[in-house]
Amino acid sequence: MSAQDLTLMDTPKSSFVADTLNVMNRELKPVWREPMAVIFAMIQPLVFLALFAPLLPDLATGSALQWFVPGIVTMTCLMGASFTGANLMEEMQTGSHERQLVSPLSRSSLLVGRALKEVVPMLMQTAIILAVVTPFSFDLHVGGVLVGVGVLSLFSVGIGALSFALALAAKGQDWMFWTVQQTLLFPVLLLAGVLLPIDGAPRWLQIASDLNPMTYVVEAVRALFAGSFAWDTVAAGFAGAVVVAALGLWVGVRAMRRSS
Repeated sequence: MSAQDLTLMDTPKSSFVADTLNVMNRELKPVWREPMAVIFAMIQPLVFLALFAPLLPDLATGSALQWFVPGIVTMTCLMGASFTGANLMEEMQTGSHERQLVSPLSRSSLLVGRALKEVVPMLMQTAIILAVVTPFSFDLHVGGVLVGVGVLSLFSVGIGALSFALALAAKGQDWMFWTVQQTLLFPVLLLAGVLLPIDGAPRWLQIASDLNPMTYVVEAVRALFAGSFAWDTVAAGFAGAVVVAALGLWVGVRAMRRSS
């Protein structure tokens, strides 16, 4: 039994908020110990920026980076949060997850604390991307970025919770987790218009894009990163993030409560 598991089990019965913060702190310890893992996860987004950005034509409003970078940031958020269920599967295989289930912590806090932890790597990765692109004709609007990462934080929590729920449903069958995760990941990305605009797509693709909550998150983040606070676009993005967060937490908490 690890020291982290002992810490959780020795915690007296406490409130949901305290339990959640306890779990979140436990999940963040590997991030603080190995921050290079966050940087390593940035290889793919940076490769996308290096290969795709030079192919994009400049917009009438300025550099194409203003359109492309927010999409890459949102893509990084989605991919990072969707992979987190793999950590839970590893804990299930080692028995760490079962030891946490018999601790005084509530089942709900075990899920919510894990999901909230996903916000920190997302913030770190966003900061790295912006630090890389700002010297290359990307106009940094700090106020818009702060609101944008708030929207992304909600989105990240929801995706992380869904990833944990998928890991619990897979019950140690890695192939099932990765098959479902990979099958859903790229259609969601492409339908959100992260890499290519959907405006000229066939009607059925536009309808599918309209049904994708991530579409509205991407559009809101693009507007905010450009310094625009258009209330309709931002409100739609916030609503999309709230829908994903609420659905993810509802599904994840139900799955955690049924976990054995």
